[in-house]
Amino acid sequence: MSGQLRRTRILATLGPATDAPGVLEAIIAAGVDVVRLNFSHGSAADHAARVERVRAAAQAAGREVGILGDLQGPKIRIERFAIGKVALKAGEPFALHAREDAPPGDASGVGVSYLGLVDDVVAGDVLLLDDGMVSLRVEAVEGDTIRTTVLNDGFLSDRKGLNRLGGGLSLDALSDKDREDIRLAAELNVDFLAVSFCRSAADIEQARRLAREAGSDAYLVAKIERAEAIDALGEIIDASDVVMVARGDLGVEIGDAELPGLQKKIIRESLARGRVVITATQMLQSMVESPIPTRAEVLDVANAVIDGTDAVMLSAETAAGSYPLKAVEAMLRICLGAERQFEHNTDFEAAPRHLQHSDQAIALASMYLTKHIDVRAILALTESGATVRHLTRFRSTAPVYGLSRHAPARRRMAMMRGAWPVEFDSYDDPPRKAARDAVAELYRRGLLSEGDRVLITSGDHMGHLGSTNTLRLLTVGVGGAAEGLGRL
Repeated sequence: MSGQLRRTRILATLGPATDAPGVLEAIIAAGVDVVRLNFSHGSAADHAARVERVRAAAQAAGREVGILGDLQGPKIRIERFAIGKVALKAGEPFALHAREDAPPGDASGVGVSYLGLVDDVVAGDVLLLDDGMVSLRVEAVEGDTIRTTVLNDGFLSDRKGLNRLGGGLSLDALSDKDREDIRLAAELNVDFLAVSFCRSAADIEQARRLAREAGSDAYLVAKIERAEAIDALGEIIDASDVVMVARGDLGVEIGDAELPGLQKKIIRESLARGRVVITATQMLQSMVESPIPTRAEVLDVANAVIDGTDAVMLSAETAAGSYPLKAVEAMLRICLGAERQFEHNTDFEAAPRHLQHSDQAIALASMYLTKHIDVRAILALTESGATVRHLTRFRSTAPVYGLSRHAPARRRMAMMRGAWPVEFDSYDDPPRKAARDAVAELYRRGLLSEGDRVLITSGDHMGHLGSTNTLRLLTVGVGGAAEGLGRL
């Protein structure tokens, strides 16, 4: 093997910019591991066309690329203005009209999408619009009208988001549109389904039930973007498969000063509980209009990598920016640079002591060995990819190759830091033959060399879910033959 393997995964949002001829193919070739469909925008036909293009581009590039469907969630928005955009001045009154027949907005007020807002706010509350660009102080609630005072100068345009400082708005986690989009996600066979604005484990469990009823086996992603989610963080992480630090709305609700520490806490808690974690929102925001990132953005991405995030996400940078390919290339450089300077290694003294499944125990033993003997790689023969997830929760210098015959499992592995999915069919093969064939396959691909020492995890009954219970230490012999087969 030559060159540095990038461990941190890159997630890119699709949109008009990636619809341009050749752009999607270019960003996948440049290193995008997972793409995001933002169900807040576009039609079902738009999303279906993008899925088809992604699958074709990934196949052409010989890559496993996952697809994440991101539910809109119950985001509160203001309605539209008569002239599209208004200028607000600090100290001036501004009204929010919570009724269906609210007139088009102007500089004196605008309608809101959530009619129950009048029941959730009281005098003294601060409302934040457009990701905090405009702040309003609630003065009074009069029937279906909320009287506020503008706290800072700013422009406001159609359908901008609205949050309450400190959270506490009582919307259901899944809207009617979300339920429709869950069915769409199942039809499109997405690999990940993100639940926006979740507040509890029950929100994730509800989405999982609806997804399974629709025929989807997607991993559930909990987007942490409400203040209430912080209070229930442990239960939300446990209920999910993947956790996203959604810094936009979360930063608005809890305040910018609290966000850095909470980001680190969410990453740390997710890894400790065995979950995959994504860091998202405005990571390279300046690259929407600039071909190079700011130094502050470089440091932001690098710090997330150093903290152990599995994936870093691009939003508007690739969906609607002027330089989608350059944004991906910049993300790639930053990830590689951060990993060269600092690679997290698991503290095995702090590792879990009470493991519930054999594959967790095998994963811990594998990573312990990589720390104490010279191992080039870990080869995980897996059906669902669960063993690979357990392996990659324990950070080490050895890459993890997840060998599976199932394409959905391989695409889910594409979100896991330090994992490289490989198509490989060992169904019904005896474990020793499967191990030899796996070594030969990676040798053929140029991923192993003669003399390399590798670990292989597998089950006594190949082709069965949840059967990983065996760990072998091998040496790659002449022509890729596996030597020294022995069970540890």
